[in-house]
Amino acid sequence: MPNYAYLIKDSDGNRIEDYIRAANVETALENLRRKGGEIISIREVKSAYQAERLTVPEQVNLFFFKVRTHVPLNTLVFFTRQLSTMFSAGLTIEKSISNLMMEERNKRFRKVLAQLGNDLKKGLALSDAMVSHPGVFSNLFVALVKAGEMSGSLQVTLQQLSDYLEAISETKRKVISAMAYPIFSVIFLICIVSFLLVVVVPMFEDVYAKFGAKLPIATRTLVAVSRIISHNVIIAVGLAFMVVVSVWMTGMTEKGGLIIDGIKLKIPVIGALLRNSIMNKFAKTFGILLGAGVPVLDSMNQVQKVVGNKVVEKGIREAKILIKDGFAISVALKKTQVFPPTLIQLTATGEETGEIDKLLDKAAMFYEKQLDAIVDRLTSLIEPILIMLIGSVVLIIIISLYLPIFYLGMAVRKGL
Repeated sequence: MPNYAYLIKDSDGNRIEDYIRAANVETALENLRRKGGEIISIREVKSAYQAERLTVPEQVNLFFFKVRTHVPLNTLVFFTRQLSTMFSAGLTIEKSISNLMMEERNKRFRKVLAQLGNDLKKGLALSDAMVSHPGVFSNLFVALVKAGEMSGSLQVTLQQLSDYLEAISETKRKVISAMAYPIFSVIFLICIVSFLLVVVVPMFEDVYAKFGAKLPIATRTLVAVSRIISHNVIIAVGLAFMVVVSVWMTGMTEKGGLIIDGIKLKIPVIGALLRNSIMNKFAKTFGILLGAGVPVLDSMNQVQKVVGNKVVEKGIREAKILIKDGFAISVALKKTQVFPPTLIQLTATGEETGEIDKLLDKAAMFYEKQLDAIVDRLTSLIEPILIMLIGSVVLIIIISLYLPIFYLGMAVRKGL
């Protein structure tokens, strides 16, 4: 049965995007009319997944747009806190934005605030004005602001949002700090090996050529590798760049992204680090959305956009279908076989007690502690391992270079 992506506006003027299954477009339209609201657009898609996912060119364009319009997270956190304080003090949103714009030092963000102020003067809601700046305000940010506007508690929502952004920033910092050292060490190792192969080995090769003696197999192998790299530096750099871009582009496709992200989650230690980081982000985001009064399916849609892993995104899509079919949230998450038992158990407890947002917050705290433990363990283990790796590689190269000299010394001593 075909799937149709649709966009409707309900009686309150809210835009609703989703998909519907129907035998044909006429049946889909009839079913939508029964729900009420104004139908803005409807189109057939091959799968429900396509109704939620951008094409690869669209993702690439969005990526570069976000890079061009990016604003530091600390700036965004400060703006959110200040906006909440001013709004709760009795200032209008328009006046608050205007005051913050005059005090803002970041030229790019000041321009964004000016555009927000102009849109507010035209009568747009704050959330609708923020939609035009995806590089600054994420889908989650816009969804929470919209929920605050609808519930009449925007200042509370903005305060929660600033706390959330700080927590996510801290989680990201921990992941980056845990992976920065090994990445730096590997890059340093590549630089050292490249220098030895491109500069040092050819110098020894010229010296050995004057002797005319047969070199040991280890030295001959090292010289052959050095020649290949030295004569093809530009090609090697170009191929490396093409591989990186190809992997990046492949990760944007459905199948490629599932394979690459699945491999990431299976890497020893690193996989556990990423999984705990993802579950922390999922629980914290889902909890704050539900606590702000956002409907479950809408919350799942927003969470799906922020987890940053195709395997987990697929699990969320499957869970949404199950929830639509009447399953409880915890049961739906369990059936996907993507989410860990602790998260499922806390979600089930939250459903039973009616405090799912609080239980999800506890789940987020649990995974944050797990993340801290892995970071500490990784830091203590990775340093000696990398030192041994770098030392071993450099030692092998040095021994291979000096091996002919050792043989020459032995030959001289035998001759004497």
